Formats: sequence, structure tokens, C-alpha cells
Amino acid sequence: MSTNSRGPGSTLFATSDLHISYQENREIVRGLHPRTPDDWLIVAGDIGELVADIEWTLRLLTERFAAVVWAPGNHELWTHPTDPVQLRGVARYRHLVELCRGLGVHTPEDPYPIWPGADGPVRIAPLFVGYDYSFRPAGAATKEQALARAHETGVVCADEYLLHPDPYPSREAWCRARVAETEERLAACDRSVPTVLVNHYPLVRQPTDVLYYPEFAQWCGTTATADWHTRFDTAAVVYGHLHIPRVTHYDGVRFEEVSVGYPREWRRRGDEAPAGLRQILPEVAR
Repeated sequence: MSTNSRGPGSTLFATSDLHISYQENREIVRGLHPRTPDDWLIVAGDIGELVADIEWTLRLLTERFAAVVWAPGNHELWTHPTDPVQLRGVARYRHLVELCRGLGVHTPEDPYPIWPGADGPVRIAPLFVGYDYSFRPAGAATKEQALARAHETGVVCADEYLLHPDPYPSREAWCRARVAETEERLAACDRSVPTVLVNHYPLVRQPTDVLYYPEFAQWCGTTATADWHTRFDTAAVVYGHLHIPRVTHYDGVRFEEVSVGYPREWRRRGDEAPAGLRQILPEVAR
């Protein structure tokens, strides 16, 4: 798959959780532009729920950026009743992968592309590993207890109704399969090239500690990836999902939460409209 990049000196940007079903967010996407023709863009999931919206967004971005790298979010994997594409589970994911390939977008199913940074090449690894209910709230020893707590508090992710794991028996079974496959691929990578790990969910649990509703953490990742940022020569981890854009560090590795979020959220942060792009490399002081 071609990257269309013409050499070093480009910037690696990232964004996620564009949620373009909101008109205000669609306008943010219309305003996303690279600084130079060589710039790359990571899209870490949750463009929207409808295949047509996902295609519109990725087509627009591929016309502007030298390369676009996509990792799926939970919203892309929903089988929403208003979407003409009613595929479920793995079939829906595969459909989106083929859509991306038709547009020239890099996916978790393709060879990991190498970004030609001025300070040396960096591997960009889009991941899809899901969650397995292992980020449980305090006092919940099992998935069943964690879900019961969520229902008691009224904090239940729509995934429970719209994200189907077919043909896997459960979302956690799908997650386990994705973790095993992805771990094998990462372990086989050339260790001389640093990697940017891209996943919709944080690869460690700590970012969920600031959630207003701790019950929601169970839909935010898996403990099975807790050491990936230290095992796989990681330059940075890029994620979204939490709608809490910030930079944190774990074990000396930079984690970038790059979500735009819903209009009500970015307005509450005092933004007239968020910029939409976060510079990942070259690293900038923040």
C-alpha cells in the first residue's frame, strides 16, 4: 500500500472521536488540513456509526494528507438501526477494512507503515484489540458483578446493545483473539525501528482513573495489553475513547489522548471548536 509520502520532514498528526453525526463536528473535519503535503494523519476510531459517514470522512482526509492510518473505535463497529449496512461483528469490521483499502487508508490488517521522520523512521502500528471487562470497578470481582453495578448506576455503554461480536460468543472472546494475533505481529517487528502504538482504547488502565463514572471503565480496554508500551520499543501511544484529551506518561512512555468528543464536551472545556489535530511527532513541548 502506497504512503504517497515524498520524503522526511513531515509531521505526524492524530485525531479521534470525531463523531461526525453532529454537524458541529462535521465542520471540524472539513477544517482539518496538513501543514505540508508530506504530513501523515492517525485516526484512532469513532468517526461515526454509519458506513457512509466513515467513508466520507476518510475520503476527505486521504485527499489532504500524504497517508492516513485508521484504527477502529466501538462506534464504527456498531450495527446501528439507521445504517443501511447491517453487517455485524467481524463481518462489519472486515467490510470497513476493505473500504479503507479502497481509499488507500492503512488498517490493523495491513503491514505497519513506516513514517519517514526527520529524526529517523518510526513504525505506525494501528491496533484493534477491544476490551474484555477486566477494567472492573472496585469491589466487582467478575464481569457479571461489574455489569450489575453499571446497570444499578444507569451507566451502561451502548455497545451492550449495538456492538455484536459475531461469530465470537462474546466481546471478550473477540478481544482475546485480537490480543493474541496482535501480540504476535508486534513481537515480530524489527526492534531497531521505534513504534507508535495506535488503539482506540488506552493500552493501560490508569487513564480511566479520572472517569467521572468509574463503572464505564469496563468498556475501555483490557489488562492483557498493560505491558505493551514497554515491551515493543514504543515512541508513543495514541488513543481516544475517553473524550479526555491530554498527555500522560507511564513507565517513561508518552500517552496521547487525541479525541475531539461531543460538542457538549468540547464546549464545556471552553472551546469554541477544538483544533481537531494533535501533533505526535516530532514531539512538541506541552
